Amino acid sequence: MKNKILAIFPLFTLTVAVFFHAVNFINPIDNKLLVFAHIFFIIGMIVYALRKKNLTTWILVSIVMGVIIGRDFPGVALALQPLSQGFIRLIKTIVGPILFSTLVYGIAGHSDLKQVGRMAWKSLVYFYTATTIALFIGLAAINISKAGVGIDASRIPHTELPKTSAIKENDIKALENIPEANHWLFKTTAFFRDIFPENIIKSIYENQVLQIVIFAVIFGIGLAQLPERKKKPLVDFMDSLAETMFKYTHIIMYFAPIGVGAAMAYTVGHMGIDILKYLFMLLITLYCALFAFILLVLLPIALYMKVPIKKFIKAIKKPVSIAFATTSSDAALPVVMQNMEKFGVPRKIVSFVVPTGYSFNLDGTTLYLSLASIFVAQAAGMHLSFGQQLLICLTLMITSKGVAAIPRASLIILIATADQFGLPTFIIAAILGIDELMDMGRTSVNVIGNCLASVVVAKWEGEFDQEKALTYKEE
Repeated sequence: MKNKILAIFPLFTLTVAVFFHAVNFINPIDNKLLVFAHIFFIIGMIVYALRKKNLTTWILVSIVMGVIIGRDFPGVALALQPLSQGFIRLIKTIVGPILFSTLVYGIAGHSDLKQVGRMAWKSLVYFYTATTIALFIGLAAINISKAGVGIDASRIPHTELPKTSAIKENDIKALENIPEANHWLFKTTAFFRDIFPENIIKSIYENQVLQIVIFAVIFGIGLAQLPERKKKPLVDFMDSLAETMFKYTHIIMYFAPIGVGAAMAYTVGHMGIDILKYLFMLLITLYCALFAFILLVLLPIALYMKVPIKKFIKAIKKPVSIAFATTSSDAALPVVMQNMEKFGVPRKIVSFVVPTGYSFNLDGTTLYLSLASIFVAQAAGMHLSFGQQLLICLTLMITSKGVAAIPRASLIILIATADQFGLPTFIIAAILGIDELMDMGRTSVNVIGNCLASVVVAKWEGEFDQEKALTYKEE
């Protein structure tokens, strides 16, 4: 009897909350009654989470609780920000060691370097194909919705964002001596220069993902060429370091519901629940485009490769929920790697594909960048020809690689693109208010895309464990 009551109680609290909101919609009632209904609902959610005893459930419940706290107690929500910042700090400590150790082990741990080479070109072909399609879906979506057309740019505060293009201060003088027609070439070569680390410790400190990847790949190839006697201790160390970082992650993930809930509470408390009313068309356009990408690209790939969809969704549910709430792919990285290995992807493939995918396979981010770039032009009243839009997309195909997997990192690329093509950056400043909401969607798609990429490459290599995938169970 007690168990039945506990099972029904969460549904009852939800019903009460929905009832009060329905009454409020028809005839506005005292806000205190709504707050009471929300608190009652929170109690029901906590009861539900306690019965499930599942970390994913706790994370999802904390997201809902965060929204409610942000809506009803904005002052409290703002005061909770240090908890979310603390969680992100813990996550940042993982990124460098886990990327380095897993990539080195993924390369040097192979007895066959030819297989590493095969995986590399197969992965890159897949990454570039997927991200290129994502770019054009974003381009199509914004041209269909025309979300930026009709915006009165004169009413937007003309506060230009700082110039944050790929050109560093030291390069400005060099550009003065180069014909303007060749500036794009200098910027492109400067991008390739900056993917190489000058100091690996500095790269890890600054969270320069692409630099870490480049160093780890070269280091792994060098290590793989050593005699077995000399390379084995270091390969074993990398394996131990990766395992230790996974255990480290397992420990700090118990803090995830608090960190994620606080992040969501701060977002809603800071921007207000009515933020959805602003730039609604842009937000809807992005989410429709991301959904279209999943349905038209990722799902057909999964079906073609005969991936068990239901089990795959179970495997990615936790990392996607973490990525969605924190707007950071880094936060989901360890869980992605663990779950994909449990799903049937061999460690050596997970260790190579996922870290490289974090630099080269940012489906959601690239889609957003093409969409947002054209939105800025539309809002500014600038008509761009198809050729100009295509040139922007081609530029983004290069500059979007290596975007740090942290909140708001893609904004740097967007500002750089706007600056390069003469688009006003003050319009980008206007969309910062909803960037948090957009970042949730694009980051989630990044994670889904990289999870699927690891399965696809494992299938191509003939090493995917289908039986393991079919028997996958959540923790």
